[in-house]
Amino acid sequence: MEAVRETEKKYGSRAMILAIFAGFFFILAGYKPVGKGLVLGTLFSVINFVLMGETLPMKIGKSRNRTFFLSVGSLFFRYFLLAIPIIMAVKMAQFDLFAVIFGIFSVQFMILSEHIFNFICVKRET
Repeated sequence: MEAVRETEKKYGSRAMILAIFAGFFFILAGYKPVGKGLVLGTLFSVINFVLMGETLPMKIGKSRNRTFFLSVGSLFFRYFLLAIPIIMAVKMAQFDLFAVIFGIFSVQFMILSEHIFNFICVKRET
């Protein structure tokens, strides 16, 4: 469980730091809705990632039916959670929809970019 928390902290903090700096840059450049949307989407992405890690132990050692319903319930709740910033971006002009969507995928981008970076570094060493 400690490894899951370290992974959550590692990727979640990287995604939030990058989103805050990028959002600050966009706000300074005059694109306030883009900056705010990026931070909003990333915040909900990190919350989703943490919830995903926290629900893993609930599924271990349970019956097959119970695990199925816990998984489906968790999935629908996390989808509902990710729909909140999208609805906010559609309803409010202060958030850019495409920036919110990009922010929602920010944790996944962090994970992918680390693996690509490690792959490139390993290729150069050999």
